[in-house]
Amino acid sequence: MSDENPQLQPQLELESDTIARLMDLVEEEDAQALDALLAAQDGVRIAHELAALPAPVRQEIWTHVPAVLQAEVLDELDDSVRNSLLENMTPESVVQAACEMDQSELVDVLESVSDELAEAILQSLSEDERSAIEVRMSYPEDSAGRYMSEEWIAVRADVTLETVARYLKRLDELPAHTDGLMVVDRQGIYQGKLPISRLLTGRDETLVSAVMGAQEQSVQVTTDASDFAPLFEQYESESIAVVNPEHKLVGRITVGDALDIIREQADHQVMQMAGLEDDEDLFAPIIPSAKRRLFWLGINLVTAFMAAWVIGLFEATLQKVVALAVLMPIVASMGGIAGSQTLTLAIRGLALGQINAANTRWLALKEVAIAGINGVVWALVVGAMAWFWFQDLKIATVLGSAMIINQFAAAVSGLSVPLVLDKMGIDPALSGSVILTTVTDVVGFMSFLGLATLVLL
Repeated sequence: MSDENPQLQPQLELESDTIARLMDLVEEEDAQALDALLAAQDGVRIAHELAALPAPVRQEIWTHVPAVLQAEVLDELDDSVRNSLLENMTPESVVQAACEMDQSELVDVLESVSDELAEAILQSLSEDERSAIEVRMSYPEDSAGRYMSEEWIAVRADVTLETVARYLKRLDELPAHTDGLMVVDRQGIYQGKLPISRLLTGRDETLVSAVMGAQEQSVQVTTDASDFAPLFEQYESESIAVVNPEHKLVGRITVGDALDIIREQADHQVMQMAGLEDDEDLFAPIIPSAKRRLFWLGINLVTAFMAAWVIGLFEATLQKVVALAVLMPIVASMGGIAGSQTLTLAIRGLALGQINAANTRWLALKEVAIAGINGVVWALVVGAMAWFWFQDLKIATVLGSAMIINQFAAAVSGLSVPLVLDKMGIDPALSGSVILTTVTDVVGFMSFLGLATLVLL
């Protein structure tokens, strides 16, 4: 790691030392030293350290986090870790911290606590804040309305750049990720964005309408996160306007929000492919974690029995030609790897919106062609190895033929499984790998042992 990013290594070592120090102080029950160590850090770093600590230690350290930092820490934590801390806080402490949280994170908190506590939090807010939160909660989960920031600077198109510049100089600071000013008309209808670069380089007497990006990219409040997050890379923008059905400006999504969404989506896919909850706490209690994993282990057991059943159909063949038992895993393993490559590409293509009805046939032809090439190449390799090992041309031929068949099966299933699951509204990352493994194992064993039965017996 140090060779790849030498600047990051000292920071990681420092965080590791701090985590070890925190655990030692908890064990020593040195409350004064804990208070001092936590007070010297910011909320982001404390959140990272809490997520890396076992649950009992985390709870103890949380009681020493300064009250002024608790809202920032809760903002930065994943849902599972944050909820575990909220469960052990007094209602008064939850209300106090929640009132200082970012609105999008506060919505998550309100949906995870009891109705009574949620009502107490809402009542502690001002009327305007409460109204804004209730409107935000009315939007679909993972929509732009849930993520948007309500901090932006709006100007009208019929004013000069000099007027805009004078207005900005009266402000203490600009909202984060302000690469442009939102342009609206007198009714608040979004018209475009005035890039800061054009404001700085344009003539004072120039009207905003002459240099703004007319009808700059915007998204609806109901647009799903998976749809608007890629727009930041596509348009190389730091902020995108959020509008309501009447095209009135109601907020903006920043690149920071997009990065959080992309990270969450990546975590989701990695965890789901392993049959885990996408927000599972690394140090979650043992029994609940075991229960969550039982289901997918059971599904895997069923698929394993299916493969075993196929092998059992050819028990007589295996008893007569023992060499088949030695070579049998090769076919299934190669098919599984090839299929997972196609599956990964297909899931990525679906996530990025690159796969549609118009190009599916071309993608299928490409994957089948690749399977044909790889199948022939590796059929020759494993066939030669089998002949060298067992001095039997028939066994070598059977192994090579089964390899080709399973490569085709892997390509077809690796592409079709995620497409079918997506059409059914099922996340391909959740169950695609389980289905694919079943197909490649069953086809691999069936083709290898079936051909062996026909050729060798």
